[in-house]
Amino acid sequence: MAKTINDIALAAGVSKATVSAVLNNRSSVSDGTREHVLDVMREHQYHPRAAARLRREAGKPLVGLIVKEIDNPFFAEVAAGVLERARASGYTAVVVDSQGDAAEEIRLVLQLREQGVGGLVIAPTLDPRDDISHLYDLKREGYPFVLLESAGHYHLKANIVDVDNVSASKQAVSHLIGLGHTHILHFSGPPYSAHSRERVEGVRRAFSESSLVFSEDLVVPTGFRAEDGYRMAIETFAERPTGPVGITCFNDLVALGVWQALLELGLRVPEDVSLIGYDDLNVLGYLPVSLTTVHTPNREMGTQAADILLRHMEAPEGLAPERRTLDASLVERASTQAVRRAQVTASDGQPVLYA
Repeated sequence: MAKTINDIALAAGVSKATVSAVLNNRSSVSDGTREHVLDVMREHQYHPRAAARLRREAGKPLVGLIVKEIDNPFFAEVAAGVLERARASGYTAVVVDSQGDAAEEIRLVLQLREQGVGGLVIAPTLDPRDDISHLYDLKREGYPFVLLESAGHYHLKANIVDVDNVSASKQAVSHLIGLGHTHILHFSGPPYSAHSRERVEGVRRAFSESSLVFSEDLVVPTGFRAEDGYRMAIETFAERPTGPVGITCFNDLVALGVWQALLELGLRVPEDVSLIGYDDLNVLGYLPVSLTTVHTPNREMGTQAADILLRHMEAPEGLAPERRTLDASLVERASTQAVRRAQVTASDGQPVLYA
């Protein structure tokens, strides 16, 4: 028998108003109560259905997009693609932000279904420590959804639209190696991002195909914001390097933060540091020195995800999962250059190499 809010309230030992407050993320509910109610919802496989008042006049359900970082321009471009495709098909799309928090993602899935959303595009939190059983629940129930990151590590067969991050990251590092860099760092993304782990794997593979030796201390745990890149670059380069450095970054925002820190530290791009971003955001065209970066078709990712989602929503019977892997490629610009090696003498009298 289908569960109702009353059933969940009874099972959780709380009022119906409290369950409603959890679904609507009201601040009147304590964190402990919120987590308890969410656990009960999952235990009882409670997935509320749409309220008729929230459906469009045409009778079409809403389309939902759950992003992890609403202030990340990457997701803004993805959202534009989802909205464009949904609107062209007569659907209304809503965009919400999980803030990279697994519990918030679960709550949003429940809430959006309560509010009449008939299918979801999800940029999932995929920290290996997180429980993603809510995605398995959606799969088991035949609820339409598309992921914007691969959940292959969890053996979840779902609709996925993504890029080959391993290959693209490998291209970026191989580019630096080809320019003669032997000291290469990677400023990695947040731990809840599968993309972050895939890009680190790309670094490893580039090293493995060269004479360089990879070690974990070459990966600088950073984040996704410009201020994250700035902070970690200030810390990393507190002591000026004695030779040329190559840096790849989780995304363009991190690269911009790193760049600002380098400028303040008196390090030149690309003379002292060759710098590479990731995503190829539109804002890069306004920089005084153009940034070498990995181009990803962000808007197209959103369009393709929405295309898959709508076909699954409109199909009279369940369809087999689809996976679309879009091309990502390195765009070489002015922030990287070949190492010009010249022997100089350090303070201890030993020869060193410097650009």
